[in-house]
Amino acid sequence: MSPRPEEERMRMEVVNRIENVIKELWPNADVQIFGSFKTGLYLPTSDIDLVVFGKWETLPLWTLEEALRKHNVADENSVKVLDKATVPIIKLTDSFTEVKVDISFNVQNGVKAAQLIKDFIKKYPVLPYLVLVLKQFLLQRDLNEVFTGGIGSYSLFLMAVSFLQLHPREDACMPNANYGVLLIEFFELYGRHFNYLKTGIRIKDGGSYVAKDEVQKSMLDGYRPSMLYIEDPLQPGNDVGRSSYGAMQVKQAFDYAYVVLSHAVSPIAKYYPNNETESILGRIIRVTQEVATYRDWISKQWGMQSRTESSYPHGTTVPPGNGRQPWFSPASSRLILSYLLWCIY
Repeated sequence: MSPRPEEERMRMEVVNRIENVIKELWPNADVQIFGSFKTGLYLPTSDIDLVVFGKWETLPLWTLEEALRKHNVADENSVKVLDKATVPIIKLTDSFTEVKVDISFNVQNGVKAAQLIKDFIKKYPVLPYLVLVLKQFLLQRDLNEVFTGGIGSYSLFLMAVSFLQLHPREDACMPNANYGVLLIEFFELYGRHFNYLKTGIRIKDGGSYVAKDEVQKSMLDGYRPSMLYIEDPLQPGNDVGRSSYGAMQVKQAFDYAYVVLSHAVSPIAKYYPNNETESILGRIIRVTQEVATYRDWISKQWGMQSRTESSYPHGTTVPPGNGRQPWFSPASSRLILSYLLWCIY
């Protein structure tokens, strides 16, 4: 499930190009990676999150935006400055690779969250496998973006952590746990049994569920817990899921996945049509040729360890239709499936 080494090399080239522009403007600035690229829980079509630390009277959003255009780092029509957002950022698409990048300034929470995620991955080795499949599942249904009401990566990760913290079987958290069973149980919990109306999620102190009525007592007048209330373990009082207004759509998608996978692994599944030609995981996650072609292009450009610099900026072909699509090939889909579901019976 982990992205290929060449995909990491490609992304580091993107980071280095942007960091060079930033260092030219502000030599003492500190550029750090956070988010899924930092934690390793990224899909090859995922954004790169960067934060710049420095001393400015006002955030230099427009100064950096102008410099990025001047150096042709970003696609001309992709650069956007969101200076009115809760966390002001610059959004852009790298000219060479079509990788999307978000740049913020002096925001500590993202870096702290990345470390928290790494700590939980050490405690629960199953997390990367579970989270990457779930991210892909939401991505292909356009339910992975907070600004459209979906569930963001941090919320999804905390949901997975809570699922493992409160799992009734002790072996669920072991390195040799049955990942296929856990995936189905995750879909069952959040698609069928979790009470979104009355219950919130707490990660601190080993994990627990919290009654929303109790949470509301400590909130200011006029405010109430969101449909997907997830208490931020790093910032008390912050509801991580407050912007996920499409949580019920996600719940329906999880319920659908639970039904499909449960039927697929039932004893009578061998009598279903297309049982031999369609993988079990392929029933909820589809792969496009466009993505396979894009990954092949990455392998050709960055696949050899000896290539310390990509030839693309100097004249090779453009990336063949990146898109925000499923990233793994049919062959790797079968490999993932066998790894997740090999011992379900």
